[in-house]
Amino acid sequence: MSENILATALLEKGYLLADGATGTNLFAMGLQTGDAPELWNLEHPQRIKAHYQSFVDAGSDIILTNTFGGTHFRLALHNAEHQVAELNAAGVRIAREVAAATSGRTVIVAGSIGPTGELPEPMGSLTKAAAVAAFAEQAIALRDGGADVAWIETMSSLAEAEWAMEGASQAGLPMVCTFSFDTNGRSMMGVTPAAMVAACDQHSHQPYACGSNCGVGASELVLAVRNMRQAPGGDKAVIVAKANCGIPEYIDGAIHYNGTPELMAKYACMAVDAGADIVGGCCGTSPTHIAAMRQALDSHTKGLAPSLEQIVAALGEVSKGGAAQYKGDLSVAGGSANGATGKRRSRRR
Repeated sequence: MSENILATALLEKGYLLADGATGTNLFAMGLQTGDAPELWNLEHPQRIKAHYQSFVDAGSDIILTNTFGGTHFRLALHNAEHQVAELNAAGVRIAREVAAATSGRTVIVAGSIGPTGELPEPMGSLTKAAAVAAFAEQAIALRDGGADVAWIETMSSLAEAEWAMEGASQAGLPMVCTFSFDTNGRSMMGVTPAAMVAACDQHSHQPYACGSNCGVGASELVLAVRNMRQAPGGDKAVIVAKANCGIPEYIDGAIHYNGTPELMAKYACMAVDAGADIVGGCCGTSPTHIAAMRQALDSHTKGLAPSLEQIVAALGEVSKGGAAQYKGDLSVAGGSANGATGKRRSRRR
């Protein structure tokens, strides 16, 4: 395999389609609220294999492993903190089997790394040393299991994201780092898309790609992609967009997302036009949604970045916070990122 399989695939295809939700689809298979999905890598490997296979069959170029909560911090909630290596490697090995059995195209296995769930100092007790060690432990386990990429996702704090990149870099894999932005156009810790892009561009352990996942629906995420592309360093960034499948609704005692396959197909094409290089879905996104996105992207010719009005008309309303950034308030508040350093690799287009 290439040293950077993402770069090779993007050079060949122009953009890549990632997978959809993990939790949503495992709940449909019987996972219960409060259970650790990662334990299923050992307890129900055939279900995890079926989950991966469903997205490969739908057309995903990238599948994320069932290891989001795979640090010892998160696994400790289930008395499994001593199983970091075992659970993470198992999650990757199952994905590797599915990818290896796919003929005619390359399927990239991305080792999912989520937040620790702890608050960084000084607001919380998480220290840099402890965080870096935990992320390194998980990333090395993912690498040893056969992952192609270390995929850091759903970050909200610049500090924790930086520590995750420093730790994950010890595995020697290409890295991706995505933040979760809310309806104010910022992460839970106040980071804007512009700040995220600039911080990733400046970090000594640069990720190959950065972007957004979860947090908001399709319209907000397309707008976030536009803001990232316009931010300092955004012209050179490799950008990821993994939107939630519409808006969550509480129906009959369970959370359902109202995004249709048709809406997600429109979102995929608009995200590419806005500047995304890697597109996928997050919470609520099923293989059916991904299949619709695959079909739409395969027949799509990249166009001009959509305007705010076009995004709203096609995908729904956006927040005042997101709209304000679109109109020029590309603040990098929330970190020490005030511009690009120019260190990120050149774009492939």
